[in-house]
Amino acid sequence: MSAPLHTVPEVVTVRAPAKINLHLGVGAPRPDGFHPLTTVYQAVGLYDDLAASDSLSWSVSLTAADYIDPADVPLGGDNIVDRAADLLAAHHGLARLGDVHITKAIPVAGGLAGGSADAAAALVALDRLWGAQTTDEDLLGLAAQLGSDVPFALMGGTALGTGRGELVTTLADHGTWWWVLAPSSAGMSTPEVYRHFDLLFPDASPTPPSADRLLAALESLDPVRLARELHNDLQEPAFDLRPDLEAVIALGEAEGALRGIVSGSGPTCVFLCASADEARAVAAALDGPRQGEGHPVVLVANGPVAGAHVVEYI
Repeated sequence: MSAPLHTVPEVVTVRAPAKINLHLGVGAPRPDGFHPLTTVYQAVGLYDDLAASDSLSWSVSLTAADYIDPADVPLGGDNIVDRAADLLAAHHGLARLGDVHITKAIPVAGGLAGGSADAAAALVALDRLWGAQTTDEDLLGLAAQLGSDVPFALMGGTALGTGRGELVTTLADHGTWWWVLAPSSAGMSTPEVYRHFDLLFPDASPTPPSADRLLAALESLDPVRLARELHNDLQEPAFDLRPDLEAVIALGEAEGALRGIVSGSGPTCVFLCASADEARAVAAALDGPRQGEGHPVVLVANGPVAGAHVVEYI
C-alpha cells in the first residue's frame, strides 16, 4: 500500500452525537434477515469525541465517562473504529496508520448509536488526517457498510431512515426539542430485541408503519403534539425483556415529561419535555432517591444537533 497522501494535519478531533428514534416502525424480516424500517432519527446533544493523530503505527485508546464501563468497549482490533479505518484505507489504497483516542460519553449498547457515532467520527477524522478527500457520497456508502445508523451519524439533524435504516433523507426541523435521557447500567442486545419482536409479532406486515403523523407533528413545532406521535415498535419487546424499563417510563411521565419512550432497541428511556426548565426538573426527579439502581445517571440534551464534525484541526 502507498503512504498517506500527506501528513498534515497532525491531529484531527471530530465530535459525533447520540441519536434517538422519534418513530421506529418495524416490518417483518426480509429474505436477507434484516427488518425493513421506517424511522425518524434525531441527533441530540450528547457526544463522543474522537481524536486521530499522525503515527507510523495504528492504535485505538479510550477515556470513558464515569457512568460507562470501559470494558464494554472492545479495543484491540474488534472496535467499529478499526473497521471504519480498514474500509476507508482500502477505498483509497492507503496504509491504516494513526493513533485514535475516543472520549466516550454516549452509553454503550443503550439504543443511542454510540458505536455508530464513533464510526462516523473515525471516517471524518481519518479522511482529514490522511488527506484522502473522500466525497460525501463515498463516505455515506462506506458508512452504510458499517451499520444502519452510521450514515445518520454523519448527517445529524433530523432525518427519515428507510431500508434497514441506512437510506437517510434529511428533514427540515425548525424546532428545538428538549429530552431527558435515562440510560441503564446494563445494555441490551439489538439482535435479541429484534428476535423478540419476531416472537411477539409473527404476523407483522412486511411494510413498516408510516411516519407521516410524526412528520406532521415535527412541522407543527408543538411539543405536546410531537409527544402524542412518538412511536417505537421495539418498545413492547424491550419491555417484555426488561420490565423495569416500563417503570422508568411511568415515573418520568408522572414527574412531568410530556411522553417517555424507549430509544431504538433500548434500554435507554428518553422523555420529551416542554422546555429546558421542564427537562431539568424531570431529570432531577428521575435522579432522586426513588430511582432504581439500574439508572445511575440521567442526562438532559436538546435536539436536533449537527452530525459528525471537526472541532479541532491542528
